[in-house]
Amino acid sequence: MQATLRPPRLLPSGDAAITVEFSQHIDDAANRRVLALDRAISAAPIAGVTETVPTYRSLLVHYDPCRIDFETLGEKLLALANVPAPPNDKSRHWRVPVAYGGENGIDLEDVARTLHTTPDEIVARHVAGEYRVAMIGFTPGWSYLSGLEKFLHMPRRQNPRLLTPPGTVSIGGVQTGIQCLAGPSGWHLIGRTPMRTYQLHREPIFLLEPGDRITFFAIDEESFAERDKAAAHGELVAELMAS
Repeated sequence: MQATLRPPRLLPSGDAAITVEFSQHIDDAANRRVLALDRAISAAPIAGVTETVPTYRSLLVHYDPCRIDFETLGEKLLALANVPAPPNDKSRHWRVPVAYGGENGIDLEDVARTLHTTPDEIVARHVAGEYRVAMIGFTPGWSYLSGLEKFLHMPRRQNPRLLTPPGTVSIGGVQTGIQCLAGPSGWHLIGRTPMRTYQLHREPIFLLEPGDRITFFAIDEESFAERDKAAAHGELVAELMAS
C-alpha cells in the first residue's frame, strides 16, 4: 500500500502564476516531486497552463487566467502532485570533463586548506560523486547539482566575484554546479569544463535537463584546450552514457 504524500502549498504568484511549494529547504526528495509534477503536466497538459519552471523545491506554473482560474488549476495541480512518481523513472547520464585547479580552478587550493586536506583529495572526492541536475537557472544553462558529498560542503564566499569564466565548475554550500556563461559568482571555483550546457546556435540549445545524472572526470589543460575548441564549433564534448 502506497503512503499518502504530504500535499504541497499553493502560493499565488501575481495574477497569472501559481507556485507549487513542496519544501522550504533544499531537499532532494522534494526536488524529485517537483520534477515528477513537471513531467506529469507535460504528459497530460492542463488547458490554460502556458509554462512551467522547476526549481529545487517548487514548481512555478504560469497560466492564462482567461482560460482557467486559480482555484480550478490549484485543485488539478494538487491531484497530480499526490500521484507517486514511477519508481523506475529513466534519466540520462552524462560524463563531464573538467580541468581542475590552476587557472581553471583558482579556489581549489583554498578549498583544500579550509577542509584540511590536499587539492588531489578534493578532486578525487569530487569526481567520485554522482550528481543530479536539480534545476537550471540564474543565467542560461547554469546547472545546480545535488548530491555533493558532505565533506565537500563549503559556505559561499563572503565577497562574491563580479566576473567568473564560462564553464566554471564550483562548490557553494551543499551544492556543486556548472556555470555556462561568464558572470558573477560567490561560489568556490575548483575547475572548468569545456562543455557548453547552453549554446544558442546548436541543437539542442540546452544540453542538460533537470533530473539528468552527472559524473565528472579529470582532464589536463591540453585536453581542455582541444575539447574547448571542439565545443566552440558545436560538439557536445560531454559523454552521454548508455542507460
